[in-house]
Amino acid sequence: MTVWTEHLSRLGATLAETQTTAAPLPSVRFAAATDEARAASESTVVVPLLHLGIIRSVGPDSAAFLHNLVSNDVNKLPADGAAWNSFNSPKGRMIASFLMWAEDEGHGLVLSADILPAFLKKLSMYVLRSKVKLANASDTLALIGVCGKNAAAVLQTAGIEMPAADMRQTLTADGVRCVRIDAERYLLAVAADDAAGVFDALVAGGAVKAGTAAWQLSMIRAGLPLVTAPTQEEFVAQMLNYELIGGVSFHKGCYPGQEIVARTQYLGKLKKRMYRVAAAPGIEVVAGMDIHAPDFGEQSAGKVVNVAPTADGGIEALAVIQSSSAEAGQLRLGAGEGATLELLPLPYALG
Repeated sequence: MTVWTEHLSRLGATLAETQTTAAPLPSVRFAAATDEARAASESTVVVPLLHLGIIRSVGPDSAAFLHNLVSNDVNKLPADGAAWNSFNSPKGRMIASFLMWAEDEGHGLVLSADILPAFLKKLSMYVLRSKVKLANASDTLALIGVCGKNAAAVLQTAGIEMPAADMRQTLTADGVRCVRIDAERYLLAVAADDAAGVFDALVAGGAVKAGTAAWQLSMIRAGLPLVTAPTQEEFVAQMLNYELIGGVSFHKGCYPGQEIVARTQYLGKLKKRMYRVAAAPGIEVVAGMDIHAPDFGEQSAGKVVNVAPTADGGIEALAVIQSSSAEAGQLRLGAGEGATLELLPLPYALG
């Protein structure tokens, strides 16, 4: 255990790891899943984001290096900016999705911890003669999420400098980086040795301690997906609504998979989109699980992307589904006779 996780344990946290198809995926909880989901719905919560990791890209060529590899325009990222981004296979399928921000000497990339080691290895293969160094900074930087209607007030009470707008960031003199995802969701990156003090200040400022699932539920309700090991290379960016949340630039130069992403945007109608769905209590749902619908018979009509428990014991999830199946509204989990899924609204239009 680290100083950070030992502090969380003293606060009553239960730490766990789930073995995915790649590396273990850490998680944390402070209370029952239903209670934490209720807190995420009714209060402002502070969450140790142990399920996420961070890669730092440092060097004079960092922007040019990343710009040539990822889906968004790194060269135009403001010094105080942040953006959703992705790295894709030559077939245009997402290998990793991440939140990227600019730093004085490079960039930070926040992604799912279970795919980080393999992704870092793959990314490093492209460095060659570029003046850039890539490193897993997850042991030296702790990530903390704050979400809820009073998130901004809690952060200000804790002495965190507030970003001016969505997808902007601040960096305090003592090294606390704050990224505003939207008005109700903020991500902090802080030196691991200082994380306990920042976390306690946020609790003192009015936030409720909550675990991984509370943050995941908030992100699902915001329609913000995260590629994890079970869903790697399953989706083209637009299937995950990535162009709708600002994760794709159609005006930059080439990058791996760019031709497929551009063709999907400009030729023909997109047949699959990401939707928000719900299942009743007692139904087990995991990322990568197939979704079926009558119009596709025994073939899969979709796949679960992210899932989190709700206050009533059910689940909410993001799922990529054939649009025709979603419009018909007869969605079932797993086999054709599986549990029924209910479509829920997203905070943005699918177009």
